[in-house]
Formats: sequence, structure tokens, C-alpha cells
Amino acid sequence: MALLVGVGNPMRRDDGVGPAVARRVASLHIPGVHVEVGAEPLALLDHLPRRDTVVVVDAAAPGPRPGTVSVLTLGGRPLPRRVSALAPHGLGVAEVVELARALGPLPTCLVLVTVEAGDVTLGVGLTRAVADHLDDAVAAVLTALAPPDDAPLTG
Repeated sequence: MALLVGVGNPMRRDDGVGPAVARRVASLHIPGVHVEVGAEPLALLDHLPRRDTVVVVDAAAPGPRPGTVSVLTLGGRPLPRRVSALAPHGLGVAEVVELARALGPLPTCLVLVTVEAGDVTLGVGLTRAVADHLDDAVAAVLTALAPPDDAPLTG
């Protein structure tokens, strides 16, 4: 079973994009996909060793193009630290993934989907720039969760 984890705090405006995307994907009721909404990055330690496929959705640090969706498939190299620049208290996604790597094997497929934030101050609701790109982020997650082309079809 694949896992989708939406990381972020909906009480910090665009930092809530991970949970927003995860809720949208959860509403699709995709067989074989378990969804965790609103998880803290440290919660990944419980999930990474037990899954073959893990997709993490998180906000990227605010920048000049809010709403920009990026996809990073983790191979043998560490995640860039800038990936988790929004973790104000504690470890971010990049640090947790590297801690998990040190503790044991990572999933066969680990994908990070980020959406560049515009505003991460206290407040509820995504900014328009980020909300306008939710469909793009959902599409990126669905692509990451899709079985490889050479996988047998089940029905």
C-alpha cells in the first residue's frame, strides 16, 4: 500500500498546502493509497520504513513564484535543506528523511511534491496564488502514486 503524507500547518496560511492537497487526494478514494493529513515531519519516521511508495506534499519556502509545484524523486542523494525551510520549531522534511536514512532503509520510491508558499504568517486559508495551483499539485501527486508502466494491471 502506498502512502501520501500531507505535511503542514493550516493555521499558517500557505503552510497548509500539504494537508489541502492530501485531503483532495483522499476524497478520490484511490485503492491501495493510505492518506495522512496534517502530519508533522517527524511523523514520517513512523511511516518511511514500512512502505514501498511514499509521497510527501509540503510547502516550499516563500519565493518569487508562489504556487510553483516541484517534484523531487529521492534517489541515493540527500534532499536539499532548502526543501524544509518552513519548519519553524523542529525538524523539517529534509532532516527527517536523512534521519530515517541513517536509521534504516528508505522506501523504494520516495517522492517529495512541494508548492512554493507566498505567505506563512499566522492565519487560515491559502493565498490565491497557492490555491490556484492545487490542481497542479494534486496531478503531481497522482502521477507519483501511479504504478510504473511495466507494473501488471490489477482489476
